[in-house]
Amino acid sequence: MDRIDYLEAGGNQLACRHRPGREPTLIFLPGYASDMEGGKASVLDAWAAAEGRAMLRFDYSGCGLSGGAFEEATLARWRDDVLAMIDEKVAGPVVLVGSSMGGWLMLLAALARPARVAALVGIAAAPDFTSWGFSEEQKLAILRDGKLVEPSPYGEAPYVTTRIFWESGESLRLMHAPVAIDCPVRLLHGQLDSDVPWTWSVELARQLRSADVQTILVKDGDHRLSRETDLALLAATMQALVCRI
Repeated sequence: MDRIDYLEAGGNQLACRHRPGREPTLIFLPGYASDMEGGKASVLDAWAAAEGRAMLRFDYSGCGLSGGAFEEATLARWRDDVLAMIDEKVAGPVVLVGSSMGGWLMLLAALARPARVAALVGIAAAPDFTSWGFSEEQKLAILRDGKLVEPSPYGEAPYVTTRIFWESGESLRLMHAPVAIDCPVRLLHGQLDSDVPWTWSVELARQLRSADVQTILVKDGDHRLSRETDLALLAATMQALVCRI
C-alpha cells in the first residue's frame, strides 16, 4: 500500500497517499466531512494500481489525518488544499474526481488551474449546495447560532455546518452563469439520490462551456453510488476517459 505522506499548506499538515504511475494523475476529492479512505477512493486507487496509473488521495484540512480543526474550515480553504496538491505534490496533467461537495471543489480547481486539469469526473456533484441544500429555517439557524448540528445518515458523528463554511460557499457559487471549463467532463448521478437531485447534474452539464460533457444517470442509484455495479461503472468511465487524454 502507498504510504501516508504530508504536505504543509496554509499552516496545516495535509495527509495524502501518492501512487506513482502513468499520467494523467487521478486526484480524488471526497465529499463533505469525508476522507481519503472512503470506498470510492479506495476502489479507484485499486483500479489505478492495476492500470499502472498515478493517483493521489488526500484529506482536507480538519478531516481524516490532516491537521487543523474541522469547524474552522471553509470551502475556500479546501479549494486551496486541492490547488496545493496540484501545484506541489504532482507534476503534469491531472484528472479530478469529485464526490458530492468534491464535485464543487473540482470545478473551482479546474477554473483556477485550466492548464493542469485535463478532465473532470463528478459523482453526484453538488456545486452551490450551500444555496439549495438548506431550508430557510436551517439557514437562519446557521446565521443565528454560528453552526447547524444535525444527525448524519452516514455515521454516528453529527453533521456540522458552520457559519464560516456556509458563507464561504455562498461566495463561491458558480451555477448562476456559464461555467468556463473546456476539458472533458463526465457526471455520474443516481436518480434515487435523496441528498443531491439528479437534475442538478443535468443543469451542470448545460452550464459547462465544454462541448465534451456526458451525464450518466443510474436509475436505481442513491447518493453514494457505492454498490459493486456503481463502482464498476466508475472504473469503466475512468478507463474510457483517460485513454483519450
